[in-house]
Amino acid sequence: MQRARDLPETLALPLAGGAEWWYWLGGRPALDFVNTLRERWRRRVETLVTPEDLGLWLVRAELVDELPRVSVALLGEARELREAIDRCVTARLDGGRAPAAVVDQIDRWLPEAPPRPRLSAETDGGLIFDERPALDPARQAVAAIALDAARMLGTPDQASRVRICASDTCSSRFYDRSPAGRRRWCSMEVCGNQAKARRHRARLSAA
Repeated sequence: MQRARDLPETLALPLAGGAEWWYWLGGRPALDFVNTLRERWRRRVETLVTPEDLGLWLVRAELVDELPRVSVALLGEARELREAIDRCVTARLDGGRAPAAVVDQIDRWLPEAPPRPRLSAETDGGLIFDERPALDPARQAVAAIALDAARMLGTPDQASRVRICASDTCSSRFYDRSPAGRRRWCSMEVCGNQAKARRHRARLSAA
């Protein structure tokens, strides 16, 4: 599991490119995607800065096999989808209802998500059942993120496993795959240990 690197206080913002600051602790594509906006509690650092960033992220998330062409328009739509997913996540955790417009924003992507089945005939008369090739691989990959979010948020036992890291200085969203379903930290090695260290220092100070 890759650790989330803290953003330096001296980091020049806005970023010119964000790949250096991606991490993969979400446990699902939809939550890893939400986590591309870093420090949601404070500076809200955008790491999908350019269309090239989005294309590279899709490759590293293993949603496409090779670097796709990404338009500026698709980058904007993908960011909007990311925030729609996060609003549904936070509404779920707050015990509220996600706005209908936000839900619709995710739903609009679903018809473009793979698999897109196809039945075709071979020259010898045989039939092949396979998947239609993507006209726009980047757009289909973004649609796959929407489908993952829809499955996660729209299935009660999966939705109950969505978490936000308990650390006051972390905005990571993650999917709790622990057997007991009581995981609190996006990473025990980072946020969990930091919280333990803070509690230890507080006890020493009190003593």
